[in-house]
Amino acid sequence: MLGAGLAGGAAAVLAACDSDDDPGAVGASRSSAASSARSSTSTGAPSPSASGALPDFDPQDWSSVQAQFLLDPELSQFAAFVLSPHTRVLDAAISGYRDELGRDTEAALLDGLDREAAVRTAAAAYHGGVAGQYALTDSTTMGLGLMYGGLRLAPGDEVLTTVHDFYSTEDSLRLLHLRTGASVKQVTLYDDPAAATVDQMVERLVAGITPRTKVVALTWVHSSTGVRVPVAQICAALDALDRVPRDQYLVCVDGVHGFSAVDVDLPELGCDFLAAGTHKWLFGPRGTGILWGRDWGPLTEVIPTFSDPSEPAGRVTPGGYHSFEHRWAVADAFGFMGRLGRDRLVARTADQATQLKQGLAGTPRVTLKTPMSPELSAGIVCLDVAGQRPPDFVFKLRDEGVVASSTPYRTSYVRLGPSIATNPDQVDHAVDVIGRLA
Repeated sequence: MLGAGLAGGAAAVLAACDSDDDPGAVGASRSSAASSARSSTSTGAPSPSASGALPDFDPQDWSSVQAQFLLDPELSQFAAFVLSPHTRVLDAAISGYRDELGRDTEAALLDGLDREAAVRTAAAAYHGGVAGQYALTDSTTMGLGLMYGGLRLAPGDEVLTTVHDFYSTEDSLRLLHLRTGASVKQVTLYDDPAAATVDQMVERLVAGITPRTKVVALTWVHSSTGVRVPVAQICAALDALDRVPRDQYLVCVDGVHGFSAVDVDLPELGCDFLAAGTHKWLFGPRGTGILWGRDWGPLTEVIPTFSDPSEPAGRVTPGGYHSFEHRWAVADAFGFMGRLGRDRLVARTADQATQLKQGLAGTPRVTLKTPMSPELSAGIVCLDVAGQRPPDFVFKLRDEGVVASSTPYRTSYVRLGPSIATNPDQVDHAVDVIGRLA
């Protein structure tokens, strides 16, 4: 039965690959907003947009945008970025794909490569680069596993990373060490997160480069403190470094808390690979993500693919059967955010984060851990409340209608994330409640 199952899966993939449509050409012809106007399937089944009236909203009206979320209006949702809630538009698209899978699973699966191509095209239209630079994953952690698990290193090689990274990076590097024998060296980018500077972080990282360095592992925005690492400035400094050639090593980034929270095209960062879940600041479907690669040559695939293996991004995309209605709907998430405009939604997040930090500055017993400058932060705002355990304080905030989270690190802080799911009035309310409970 196992052989039959594998043969059936392979046959489905080959049938899709052998169809008259070239996935690359199909992807190139799709717009980033193809989500709301897809054609019918090959059997004539209704497209997701035809399964019912899609919810409409005014992308210029932030109240209309916030109303797209099914969130409890009695609560101020400053933890929505942890695992993002779906918008009404996204839920309608997912429901449509699910209906197609229910009506004729085979026909829906045969459209799978076409729809994966649409996701890649939408990703490139939204966050830069070209469609072929985006592999599809289920999460940031999967992307990091594919990234570090696919690198070819050897004993004597060195990975330069930092003490500020999340468990998923740390453990991926532990597994890389066990697999290859390469050593892992950590540097400290800042001593006090609130006082971190661009120059300090660049200098400390660059100082750690040695002739043995083969990989630089960074996190774009630290979920532990809210500090935004100056990836572009670090990469520029590495390019200008004479003592060790830049082509000797790769710069790999956990980009999840910068993806759709920082207004920049990914190629402009200067890194080689970047992993991000799309169920964070993009407010995409749960269980989806991307792995961006400037050039896929350095990576060996870790999991056999069911995508088009003739395309590098397809080769790296893990195979197996996924929650396809969620994966295909990532294009709808990019389309939704594209209607808002990446610059506008990032500014909306940054403005509220600044409002929150300024409102809390000087509050008795409250110490901000995130830099005040938008250049050194994104959407995450971390703080310490003297005499209060972060998890306990988070529960107190919820009792007052403010939903926050606590950072899952050895040193834990209270963490809030303003976004398009919140508004300035809710930020003022959070400031008042924190000041009263501190």
